[in-house]
Amino acid sequence: MSDNRKDEGLKALGAKTKYSDNYAPEVLETFVNKHQDHDYWVRFNCPEFTTLCPITGQPDFAEIRISYIPDVKMVESKSLKLYLFSFRNHGDFHEDCVNVIMRDLISLMDPKYIEVTGLFTPRGGISIYPYANYGRPGTAYEQLARERFATHE
Repeated sequence: MSDNRKDEGLKALGAKTKYSDNYAPEVLETFVNKHQDHDYWVRFNCPEFTTLCPITGQPDFAEIRISYIPDVKMVESKSLKLYLFSFRNHGDFHEDCVNVIMRDLISLMDPKYIEVTGLFTPRGGISIYPYANYGRPGTAYEQLARERFATHE
């Protein structure tokens, strides 16, 4: 089996980087999880996430944390970077950004479990840290989602 991700039809990896000016979920790409025989966590941190306040147009800055347990598909990291960058000129509230990111990744990968946290820097003296999670319905991961949500700080 080749370790070259280009063999899996990926377009962004190794190509000249093109940044979208608008929200662009279509840039997300996946590859096959080679370790489907056991569960493990994958975590991404994006400490330079930027979006715009939909009311004032002022920039909002955050660290976005994504953790998931993959099944068959995994998100390719460069495409994730391009996707998160596409929020830069997109106007959405903090809570909406976190939920949109989670839903787009669920749609893309169908993970067993995923959680997304936004650690937004203060505006007007208040920090907002929205958190959303999902566990595949009808599985132990649904219970994991309930437990992690109930104990989330």
